[in-house]
Amino acid sequence: MKYAVPQESLLDTIKRDYPQLDLELISSAYEYARVHHEGQVRESGEPYFEHPVAVARIMLSLGMDSPTIAAGLLHDLVEDTDVTTDDLREHFGPEVADMVEGVTHLTRINYDSREEYQAESIRKMIVAMSKDIRVVIIKLADRLHNMRTLGVRSKDAQQRVARQTMDIFAPLASRLGIYNLKWELEDLSFQYLEPEKYHELVSLISMRRQEREAIISDLCQQVRNCLKDEPIQNLVIDGRPKHLYSIYKKMQNNTPFEQIYDLLAIRVIVDTIPECYAALGDIHSHWMPMPGRFKDYIAMPKPNQYQSLHTTVVSSFGQAFEVQIRTHEMHRTAEYGIAAHWKYKENRTDTTDLDSKLQWLRNVMEWSNETSDSMEFIDTLKVDLYADRVFVFSPKGQVFDLPKGANAIDFAYRIHSGVGNKCIGAKINGRMTQLATPLQTGDIVEIITSNAAKGPSRDWMDIAQTPQARSKIRAWFKKEQREENIERGKTMLAASVQRYGVSWNQLMRPEWIDLVLKRHSLSSIDDLYNAVGYGGITSARVTARLMEEYRAEKARIQQEQALQQDRPENVKPLVTSVSNGVIVKGEANMLVRFAHCCNPVPGDSIVGFITRGRGVSVHRADCSNLNDTNFELDRFIEVEWAGESSSSYQAELELQMQDRPGLLADVSMAAMNLNVKMLSLNAKAMGPVAEISLGVEIRNKDQLEALIHQFNKMPETIHVFRKGRG
Repeated sequence: MKYAVPQESLLDTIKRDYPQLDLELISSAYEYARVHHEGQVRESGEPYFEHPVAVARIMLSLGMDSPTIAAGLLHDLVEDTDVTTDDLREHFGPEVADMVEGVTHLTRINYDSREEYQAESIRKMIVAMSKDIRVVIIKLADRLHNMRTLGVRSKDAQQRVARQTMDIFAPLASRLGIYNLKWELEDLSFQYLEPEKYHELVSLISMRRQEREAIISDLCQQVRNCLKDEPIQNLVIDGRPKHLYSIYKKMQNNTPFEQIYDLLAIRVIVDTIPECYAALGDIHSHWMPMPGRFKDYIAMPKPNQYQSLHTTVVSSFGQAFEVQIRTHEMHRTAEYGIAAHWKYKENRTDTTDLDSKLQWLRNVMEWSNETSDSMEFIDTLKVDLYADRVFVFSPKGQVFDLPKGANAIDFAYRIHSGVGNKCIGAKINGRMTQLATPLQTGDIVEIITSNAAKGPSRDWMDIAQTPQARSKIRAWFKKEQREENIERGKTMLAASVQRYGVSWNQLMRPEWIDLVLKRHSLSSIDDLYNAVGYGGITSARVTARLMEEYRAEKARIQQEQALQQDRPENVKPLVTSVSNGVIVKGEANMLVRFAHCCNPVPGDSIVGFITRGRGVSVHRADCSNLNDTNFELDRFIEVEWAGESSSSYQAELELQMQDRPGLLADVSMAAMNLNVKMLSLNAKAMGPVAEISLGVEIRNKDQLEALIHQFNKMPETIHVFRKGRG
């Protein structure tokens, strides 16, 4: 089927509605992309050029500037045609070409790969953001159009792309304050990830749509009448759109559908902040406010600069409904977030507003530079992306936002690294308290400092909850105690090497050390010792990497020795045995058992160890017990999974979660929803945090990772990991 491309529609829209844009630049990019995408089609069969045009339209709706819209039209050329970045630089200049190059790099990121590679990929995306935030806005628009057209792809592809979107792109849109994109990305992902629940919720909402719309229309008029005596010139009152995924999340937290007040929500938009509070007073005098349902995000904005007053009141007919009150400027920020800077920048004379929105990104880059460990970086990034916030005050009344669970150490370093480094104690609400005490919204926190302080304690690395604080503590040790760190790092590495039962000289070969230095972007062996010494890299990670090279070298030598034997009787037959779904190479009739320390499952990388009298013990390759000196290197043997198996396997998970009533029941329900059999469940409360050990029976690693993902979706989750990882 041939599709007609409306070649003039986008340009006509710009000419009519956006006279401030550079029509010549955008028209040139439009024609250039059309010509070079000629003949290409999408999976749906429509011309590929429809996609960059749709991306440009999304950029236009966000109010982006002319170079960004041009880059949106050109964003797939380097990836999908013979056009080069140099070609674009010649035709459109460095600004547009650099944005396209940045988007191309993001396109090549493997978002759904596992573990360390995925972490390094996301880290590259953050670096791209730091160079030009517009690169990620283009990528978000690109992802949104792909989600809108996802229906033509296979079910597996739908699930994979939707999971990527929910895990990475929707949280990024939220952190950048672009709710206009966030809500739609979440709803579209929800549709493919939980299709039955999605359609069930659509039905629930649709059943009473006409009644609800009539109520909202009536409430809007009542609010307008309530505010008629206020001298507000540009008053806007309307019903707020209902986002399915946000409703679903509240239902997941045991909130009945009937008690989700977002279903009835009114938005009041005025000119000034005093008018916001005046409108709030009139509404509270007219309707009864519900206790505990008022939030002042004007006095205490969210980290992405979102500002609004939220209150829930009870109408005259007994129905609760939410009212959001904000200025027109706040509304633009709420809809467009970071993109609002370009949408309205012609009316501004400074970059203060943009700087405040980019503060989070600067913080991210700061702690990215302080660690060369991508897994640690992505763990801290997830904390900052997903964590709930608390708002606390300095003694002078300045407001600071921190992740839930943060303590006085985090607060001290949030003020300034100098305050944190000189901290010797803290007062919360006028009382001396331990530095590790979690802060609550509304606390007044005073940091006690001393010029005689010798700097942070190494214990603070475990106490601090925010990546900013940990990066600044590491930075202090890195700068102030380099010589001590080098000696400490040598000692730590020597002890780690000794646990493998090999000598220092066997592992510290220059060519292997160079691989480690390159992996962690270090220049010299002293830099490596320093990084290990101040905690930037773990000694176990370095030693494990060296052991990989050592084992590979040893296997190569053994193979060469076997091949050099002239007599056939000296060549060991290539035999294998299969037991418990595992192939043991080089040995016949070997019994296999799975090590309980790490519980490997199909899909894990595994190694075998020949035990005395008990066959082969199979471990995960990252098992922490492989560091033990009891594991003699010459008793390791090559093993691999035999393929599809109907067997079940045991695995153990450790969960750290914010404690609340009913938490264990919800953990159990999450496992049941995936048809995962629970073998054991142990929990203990550590203050506000619950530590849960969960034994499960699963079929393979994919099912286990689906369970881990299910737990990570729970808002209480702090961390989930498998037992036995090194």
